[in-house]
Amino acid sequence: MSKVQILRSLVKQRLTAAAEEICALFERTIAEYEEELCRSTEQNQRHRNLLDSALTPQLRLHRAVSQHASAVEVYEGDPFVLLPCESQTFELDEPSVVWSRYDLNPSTVHQHQQEGDELKDQNQLYSSRTSMKTDALETGDLSLNLTKLHLSDSGSYTCTVRGFSRGRQRELRVTDVHLQVKGQQLTLKPPVDTDQRSEVMFFMFLVHTERFPSWAKALLVLLVLGLLVGALLVYFRQYFMSVHQVEVDSGAESVQLPCKTTVHLPKDANVEWRDGEDRKVHVYQNGSDQPEEQYSEYRGRTEMKRKLLEPGDLSLTLKYPTERDRDTYICTVYNREGRSLMKKQVVLQVKVHQVEVDSGAESVQLPCKTTVHLPKDAKVEWRDRYYRKLHVYQNGSDQPEEQHRYYRGRTEMKRNLLEPGDLSLTLKYPTNWDSKTFICTVYNREGRNLMEKQVELWVKDCQVEVEEGAESVQLPFRTSPDLPEDAKVKWVCSDRTVHLYENRSDQPDKQHQDYKDRTEMKKDLLKTGDLSLTLKHPKETDTGKYWCRINNKDGDRLRGKTVELKVKGNIRNRSSSTDPTPLMADQSV
Repeated sequence: MSKVQILRSLVKQRLTAAAEEICALFERTIAEYEEELCRSTEQNQRHRNLLDSALTPQLRLHRAVSQHASAVEVYEGDPFVLLPCESQTFELDEPSVVWSRYDLNPSTVHQHQQEGDELKDQNQLYSSRTSMKTDALETGDLSLNLTKLHLSDSGSYTCTVRGFSRGRQRELRVTDVHLQVKGQQLTLKPPVDTDQRSEVMFFMFLVHTERFPSWAKALLVLLVLGLLVGALLVYFRQYFMSVHQVEVDSGAESVQLPCKTTVHLPKDANVEWRDGEDRKVHVYQNGSDQPEEQYSEYRGRTEMKRKLLEPGDLSLTLKYPTERDRDTYICTVYNREGRSLMKKQVVLQVKVHQVEVDSGAESVQLPCKTTVHLPKDAKVEWRDRYYRKLHVYQNGSDQPEEQHRYYRGRTEMKRNLLEPGDLSLTLKYPTNWDSKTFICTVYNREGRNLMEKQVELWVKDCQVEVEEGAESVQLPFRTSPDLPEDAKVKWVCSDRTVHLYENRSDQPDKQHQDYKDRTEMKKDLLKTGDLSLTLKHPKETDTGKYWCRINNKDGDRLRGKTVELKVKGNIRNRSSSTDPTPLMADQSV
């Protein structure tokens, strides 16, 4: 045998061995994938169910019937979770909020007071992992932020508000939140249907019966991957194609949630609209609407077309949308046997008008305008998020006796407001305690809601800055004049009484010693409404948040404001010609 023949034989043997190794590797890969494809029907069904629940963009809230309890589910390793709690504390003096887990010792998870967090009694399991908003007690948002979640964080968390009312200590258990921290989520592989399985078996048959060159094997792998991707797109097409986004302003007359189909629907089909909490928004059955099946919040506010099944337009009109209607809505069509024929989801975003004003401004306008014709006997009601009435207009005039005492003398609406459709409200002397959402609602004579609009007001914090060594500094607070003569005005800082005006005079004997002979308020302050405080010879240690509260003789809160004071230290060689006039507030944010 010549050398060339020997070389040819050697090369042929090596190439054949390499080809066999490549084919064997590919066969093992196909066999492994086939093993995964042959999982049990039960396991595949379980995975499909998990995929459905994970990919279906429905809002699912774990909410108990009572507003005093709720449940939250998260996974271990999640960056944070927010435990919800809302309660207004305006009626309490020296309020504080405590989050607790009574199965632990110590039981305190987080404690927040007016001057900030108080964590000396905190359980060490939660050290550096909890926080609350700095203005929680002013806004009423007492939610707890918990970070770096562990399985051991599962348990029942209690939100409690404490404080004093009319000289007596009060304690209110606001809500219980059950937190469940689960283990890491399972990463699921996509299910494969019968057609895909037969394709894979066909390719396996080709591999077993014929040796392919390398380029053909690579092409085969690409074809298999392409089929899998195509099957997944077909399988999940309803999720990717059926979600529609709708955006509307709060206060609009109505908004349409679209749902159209070219599919022929039987005459006896039922149409059902539900919200993200699975509550019935609108039901069409047996050729007519079924208002008795609606959830009360939507009753009288929804409408669908007549003979809606003929053109295939199942769109829903929702009247007077507000921020509370921000949700995911699902339109489902069922046949007579109750089988789902089609389903579509619509995400509704309701924009709330936002107004921002500086603390210390004379007034701010909360806008509310409408082009809807309003009857002459309509009632207009402005209220805050705590359902306290700011202003009531009825029978052609204002109704001040219906106002909450906190807003009395501070609101104003236009005369003949129903004619031009301008229902805007002017709020006088806004403070940071007024930062919240306000709702304007119009009712007809029978009490039915004709329109509703929300306005979110943000009043910037009042900040005062002064240098140590100044002769004095003024903490500004102006409000409506002619306050009750028996009202009590109290300035506090870190639970220390800075100044107290009571029984028509100052009470220096009730001051904290740090402020003795250093504070002054104007004469006739209740009559003029100027409750500003002058602090003499400010020191660096005076830096902090100052709260002014006005209460009537029964202890009810009438007004309130927070002023943040910063005193700069280390001032040398101050000029002896200092202007003795008190420094006014720099109200920058």
